[in-house]
Amino acid sequence: MIDNSPSGRLREPGAVLLVSCYELGHQPLALAWPAAFLERAGFAPACLDLAVQTLDPDAVRRARFVAISVPMHTALRRGVRAAETIRRLNAGVVICFHGLYAMLNADYLLHHVADQVLGGESEAALVALVQRLDQGEPAPAPTRAPRLAKLDFPTPERRGVPPLTAYARLEMDGEARIAGSVEASRGCRHRCRHCPVPAVYDGRFFAVPQDVVLADIRQQLAKGARHITFADPDFLNGPTHALRVARALHAEFPGVTFDFTAKVEHLLRQTRHLPEFRALGCAFIISAVETLSDVVLANLDKGHTRADVLRLVPLMREAGIPLRPSLLPFTPWSTLEDYRDLLDWVEHDELIGHVDAVQFSIRLLVPPGSLLLGTPALAPFLGALDEAAFSYRWTHPDPRMDRLHQDVSGVVADAAQRGLDPWRTFEAIRELAGQAAGLAGVGGTYNRPLHAGARPPRMTEPWFC
Repeated sequence: MIDNSPSGRLREPGAVLLVSCYELGHQPLALAWPAAFLERAGFAPACLDLAVQTLDPDAVRRARFVAISVPMHTALRRGVRAAETIRRLNAGVVICFHGLYAMLNADYLLHHVADQVLGGESEAALVALVQRLDQGEPAPAPTRAPRLAKLDFPTPERRGVPPLTAYARLEMDGEARIAGSVEASRGCRHRCRHCPVPAVYDGRFFAVPQDVVLADIRQQLAKGARHITFADPDFLNGPTHALRVARALHAEFPGVTFDFTAKVEHLLRQTRHLPEFRALGCAFIISAVETLSDVVLANLDKGHTRADVLRLVPLMREAGIPLRPSLLPFTPWSTLEDYRDLLDWVEHDELIGHVDAVQFSIRLLVPPGSLLLGTPALAPFLGALDEAAFSYRWTHPDPRMDRLHQDVSGVVADAAQRGLDPWRTFEAIRELAGQAAGLAGVGGTYNRPLHAGARPPRMTEPWFC
């Protein structure tokens, strides 16, 4: 009989297996961070990224503890399937889920596939759990409370992770550049109701020390990266810290470009710094515009208005930094007129090349723990929790919107498969919106010619979640 008990054996190479499922096309920090914490404590974890690798049965059978990272919905769905396979291959292994969506779906995970669930700033808790099992002590009772204490960050350990060449690249100036990603901060000080981050972090954010960020950048540049994504939920949560990191990056590596994500309100508040970010090498900025509907924005508690968005675009253009809006066009409060208005704005402001087509198909996801639950705005449309889908069902009051969502999703999937350019895809989406409104052709005000110019800088991976 094989002794699969973890006691005293978790320090063997590969006895701890770290699994990532999807991190938006980036080399996963959800492997590199835990690996660094565990190695500092004397463990030798193995790493596996299911976004670019297949599940290795031999690695699974060697493992006595498996930690599966699920920072987003897509990762969670893949992670649960992986855990089921892992359990079949290795019945006695301890399985721990960690990440934003682990915490939100703790009840389901603990009931079906997980022995432990961790969330928030969880690496120290992960190490403590592994140490406890290694010493032969029983695992503690699972907790559903996120860890929100500040950590002592080591430099992320990337040696056991697939190479940067396996991940998304930056398309810019006619070439595809190898890209790395870092975190300068974690969590978020804001409480947008539809976002999973505040549901776990409750308005807290934690800065990663500048020397740790720069050390992580250096090791990725040594492996061929020429562009860095700051993967913070919002790089401008701490604008002083962000500027210091960007200045230090440019001073040491003046030819390296970078991108980051920031709220509309933060970009407007920091407008004076946009030209400097451009001079420091900022290639583009992602911002969660979501919609132009003030009703929807208020229900989401986004912190900006339609007028703010219309003001931001020319300011970004003047600073020379392309804005890449992310969108949430399908919510219970979005109207067909809102959708057509959003398309009109994208075309009018010549942003078609700035928006990945998938953004026009994004539908509100309401996971367990969402800050939208219990709000009067959502209550009339909310259905039951679909545990296996990790979200609550909701139905739009206008059936045309649900049909349009299905039709647009089909067009987007077909365009991705066929490699259609964004202008042709936009034209097809605009046609669908006009048909949904009962108009001939594209209908309405959508009669200006499309401007299919050069695409601005972009990552080769569109932003699924």
